Amino acid sequence: MIYWRHEPIAISPTRGGFDSDGVFSGSAVMDGEVPTVIYTGVMPPLTPTDATLRDGAHTWREVQCLATSHDPELRTWDKSAEPVIAWPPPGLEVTGFRDPFVWREGQAWFLALGSGIKNKGGMVLLYKSTDLRQWAYLNPLIEGTSNKKDTVNPVDKGEMWECPDFFPLGGKHVLLISTEGKVRWKVGTYADQRFTAEKEGIVDWGAYYAAKTMLDADGNRILWGWIPEKRSDAELRAAGWAGCMSLPRALSLGSENHLEMRVAPALSSLRDKKLASLAAHAAPAERTCALHSIKIENLAGELSWQTAKASFSFTLADETGPWWSLKVDHSASASTLQVNEKSIQLPPLTTREMSFHLLLDASVAEFFCNDLHVHTSRIYRKPNGPLRAQMSDSELPILLSFEAWQLHPISPDRLTT
Repeated sequence: MIYWRHEPIAISPTRGGFDSDGVFSGSAVMDGEVPTVIYTGVMPPLTPTDATLRDGAHTWREVQCLATSHDPELRTWDKSAEPVIAWPPPGLEVTGFRDPFVWREGQAWFLALGSGIKNKGGMVLLYKSTDLRQWAYLNPLIEGTSNKKDTVNPVDKGEMWECPDFFPLGGKHVLLISTEGKVRWKVGTYADQRFTAEKEGIVDWGAYYAAKTMLDADGNRILWGWIPEKRSDAELRAAGWAGCMSLPRALSLGSENHLEMRVAPALSSLRDKKLASLAAHAAPAERTCALHSIKIENLAGELSWQTAKASFSFTLADETGPWWSLKVDHSASASTLQVNEKSIQLPPLTTREMSFHLLLDASVAEFFCNDLHVHTSRIYRKPNGPLRAQMSDSELPILLSFEAWQLHPISPDRLTT
């Protein structure tokens, strides 16, 4: 999950087909020995009532398509001639109809589909099949409520839930949805083909969307996310590329059934030179020397540290000034993280310590606090020289440990412009 090889496009739109205007998100499963994908195809509606997607810029009909592959390299796929789910359930005025997520329960297949109801809220539709081709609609897996925002795009006001992902974890079930610009997690109970959420939160407070999970070879639940651009269309077109994938995150549930996220352990293989290693008993002079000795080159670095529960500021800066910054404030009722310009309110902390993990790769900075709160930044300014860690001498005593590494980029061409 670290080194990747670029392959040809696997599935692309078919002119005049049910996916003529786009091959959207979906799922890949093994149907016995046959790799099978079910994805959303979009096409122009024949009549206005056929449209399921109206976002102010597009009016499309969405259908669920199937393709199989008998190619060991998965480079060629055979599409089914007709959609496996052609229309929304009758009687529902849906605000979207896309992004199927497929899983197996016993002898049956189940499919969760992102949707929503106008003026009501987001919804995940649940289907069942024995062969992946004939699907019966069961009921909503879960329904949401409208936040009554006055926007044209139903995703922006939470009336359409995109990219549902649903899986068991730690004795509970977890649902991920993407809406209102964020990926949200819900932890709860799944029974009788319905999901009841008991806890919920935000997966990532920064540039992160359309998350998707998989199981690795050891059965760990791994989360991937799309890191979108935060620069203008003119800038990304001039650069010649847009968007990238996040680092893989291993998921677990905490003692209070909150979703925990940690960078997959395989990422440690990218570590090169160790830049700092500081223990809690280090003398003040050692702390200052260790912190000031950090020089992250080529925008490829990793930092991990623990502090006592206390307010402090931490900055990575070059000769021009701050490049990435963190400010932590505590009060009796709540704690606040300020990552660059983004302020994140945390619930009251019950622990006396805090842990932090930061990984840098070109224009991306992925930051984790207590394995619960994550913020992904896009920073396009190329540093003037190496990045150095800065923390005031008066705050250094709160450090319980600190480690930093220079990292190897995973490829020689990181498209950093």
